[in-house]
Parts: sequence; structure tokens; C-alpha cells
Amino acid sequence: MTTRALVLGGGGLAGIAWEAGLLAGLAAAGVDVAGADLLLGTSAGSVVATQLATGIDLPDIMARQVDPARQNRELAPSGRSHLALWEELTSATEEPADPAEERRARGRFALAADTVPEAERRAVIAARLPVHDWPARPLLVVAVEALTGETAVFDRGSDVDLVDAVAASCAVPGVWPPVTIGGTRYVDGGVRSLNNVDLAAGYDRVLVVAPVADPQTTTQVAELTGRGAHVEVVTPDERTAAIFAGDPLDPAVRTPAAHAGYAQAGATVAAARRWWG
Repeated sequence: MTTRALVLGGGGLAGIAWEAGLLAGLAAAGVDVAGADLLLGTSAGSVVATQLATGIDLPDIMARQVDPARQNRELAPSGRSHLALWEELTSATEEPADPAEERRARGRFALAADTVPEAERRAVIAARLPVHDWPARPLLVVAVEALTGETAVFDRGSDVDLVDAVAASCAVPGVWPPVTIGGTRYVDGGVRSLNNVDLAAGYDRVLVVAPVADPQTTTQVAELTGRGAHVEVVTPDERTAAIFAGDPLDPAVRTPAAHAGYAQAGATVAAARRWWG
């Protein structure tokens, strides 16, 4: 039997909306990638993956992005320019010489940063997730230990609250506070890789929905392909890229990004039918 994994990467509020629109557009055209055997989410992708895994249907997920009456209340980032910090996280052009030390450095920076209170940020994440219990279907949420730089992959068996896991995965260093789980502080899973494609190893077909593709993504896709997996990566088209070129953490981007994702699905669906099966 062919096994399938859906990998949803980081990209701020624009990423959440674009992923929601793209997946909703594919589903409307008859390609249900949301029914994958594994849902793997990093940062923005952890929100959409969790919504899907906990049974929220795609039209509902899409509506939460485009309907002002249903859009989640979001906080304004504090401290140093959040846009500069975001660009710092996403603009790498090559893999660092010492990835572990870079992760630890970003963790130290996050721990020292002046941000909104952790509880206030957690409330925002909780409101994004209509269901707060871990689902029965396979869901992986990626974060990074702030002090050690070690990867944390949370799932149903981790004995970690689902809201805390997603909040940790979304804790952009310097923008949002690290998340405390069992006395350990965690930061955004994008500190390791914006998409963490390698964590889908073992699946036959892997669809990567990547609002931002980093050097690690290219390397990880090659690794999975080398092991015999069929991996496809969908990145923003020109219309969406123009939206991401602004401020992807600005709540105002949600509606245009979601509509852009939905429109892009139309150009993707024919290929998706062939390789998703």
C-alpha cells in the first residue's frame, strides 16, 4: 500500500493563510491531500496540520482566514523590528557550517528577547485551534529546545499539551516568547528547518507545501528521493510571493494570501492528480 505524508512549512500568518487556501483549492478540485497518512507541521504549518488532524474541514479552515468575522485576534509583535527578525530567520542562502551552534545561538537570543508575555501568546494559539486534544491520526509538530538546539518532535505520545506544542513550534525567536513545557523552553521549529522534510522519512509519497524554501529543504528532499520516495514541493507562485514580500506576520495578509493559495491550486491540481494518486 502506498503511504503519503503532507508536510506543511513555516511562513507566518501569510503562510497559514496560503496553505489553507492551497489545500482548500485542491480539495475543491477533487484532490484530497489532507487525507494523508501523516501530517507534519512546522511553525505556521503546525497550525494548519493540527486543524486538519483534529477534524476541522478545509472549507472551515479557509473561512477562518478570509472571513473577518471568523479571523483570529492576533497580537502585534514587540521589541526589535519583527520584520527584520523574520528576514533573518528565512533569508539564509546556504546551510550554516555548524547548524547546531546556530540553533543554540538563536535559542539564546530568543531567551533574552523582550516579547509579549508567554501566557498572552499562548491564548492566541489556543484560539487558532478549535480542538485542543491530540488527534488519533498521526500528527507531528516540530520545535527546537532553546538552550540545547535539539530538535523536539511532539506527537500524541509525547505527554505534551497540544496547544503548548503548537505554540512552541510557532515561537519565532525575538518576535514571540519561548514556550515552557515541563521546565524546558522551546522555540520555533523553523530554527532547525523551515519545512523539516526529512522527518517524513519512510513514506512513499511526500507533498511539501513550503511558504519558504530554505537550503535544508533542498538537501532533505534529495535525501528522501534518494531513498525511493516521490517528493513534490509546492512553493508560492508570483502572485503569492508578492504578498510574502511585504510583512508575512501582518494579520492583514491573511485574506489575500488565502485567496492566492486557492487560485494557485488551480494551476497545481492536474500535476497533483498524477503524483498524489
